Amino acid sequence: MKKVTIMDVARQAGVSMKSVSRVINNEASVRPDLKAKVDKAVAELGYRPNFAARALAAGRSFFLGILFDNPSPGYTLQILNGAYAACRAAGFQLVIESVDTSASDIRETMDGLLASARLDGMVVTPPACDNAAVIAALDARKLPYVLLAPIRDNPEVASVRSNDAAAVHDLVRHLWGLGHRRFGLIDGPATHGASQWRREAFVAALEERGHAPSDIVTATGEFTFSSGIGAGLQIMRAPQPPTAIFAENDDMAAGVFAAAAQLGVKIPDDLSVVGFDDSWIARSVWPELTTMRQPIFEMAEEAVRLLLDFRKTSEVGKKTFDCTLVTRGSTAPSRR
Repeated sequence: MKKVTIMDVARQAGVSMKSVSRVINNEASVRPDLKAKVDKAVAELGYRPNFAARALAAGRSFFLGILFDNPSPGYTLQILNGAYAACRAAGFQLVIESVDTSASDIRETMDGLLASARLDGMVVTPPACDNAAVIAALDARKLPYVLLAPIRDNPEVASVRSNDAAAVHDLVRHLWGLGHRRFGLIDGPATHGASQWRREAFVAALEERGHAPSDIVTATGEFTFSSGIGAGLQIMRAPQPPTAIFAENDDMAAGVFAAAAQLGVKIPDDLSVVGFDDSWIARSVWPELTTMRQPIFEMAEEAVRLLLDFRKTSEVGKKTFDCTLVTRGSTAPSRR
């Protein structure tokens, strides 16, 4: 089968090859009607751009990177899917990079990675987005980047986040409405901004209802299933065990199910459990997990779009997403 060329697309759309190139390269000020014609021709002919040729002609790579150091597979997969979808729609390739932000040589690792990757920009996920060495390496190479859920908001850096505080208040309102008055909290790692926001919001929501922070039975996890088991056992073995546990992500909440099975605690008859993210594991446990749906896929898509917009306009974009409570079988009225 003859390979479809940019000349074929131009002929099909009835425009010049230069116009096709401008659309494919996502150049600024392309008219909507021109883009529609070219997109239609590309779809009809099944045209796939030659990335090597595009890079040579445009003087850039058409590769965007995404940087990870996250133990949650469900979260990571949704981020990757969202970023990939946005890259594909824009005609870019996605390069996945993983680092250990706790390593002493993280700056050297980042310098080597950036020197060899030839990226046009990078999306930086937590906790890498809050690592000073990572940010310093990006700034040193003047590589455009967008931060996903950073702890601190820098007005000079593009970022995407979710409204975790409002989401946790909704979770507490749900549990309180079911009659729960004794609560457990599984906190995430201190290096993640989400841990801080969700912990503070949980404590604040209960303080509004007359609960002192000391009344909350707390344990710490690592956003992993296994750490959720250990933290769940610790909380349920407390002298006054709670009737409801909030785990700051779904992986740790699923670990609580395993811990409850070990102790003969029935969910939700004896204990209600809620998580955060609405990842695949929330529907893999039984009963299915009540959780807060964080639009992770959409957040990753938006991060890529903000990155591409910044490359065109140098405008620093910011976006905050709302979360949605998803009630399932792991919560029920308190019997105590």
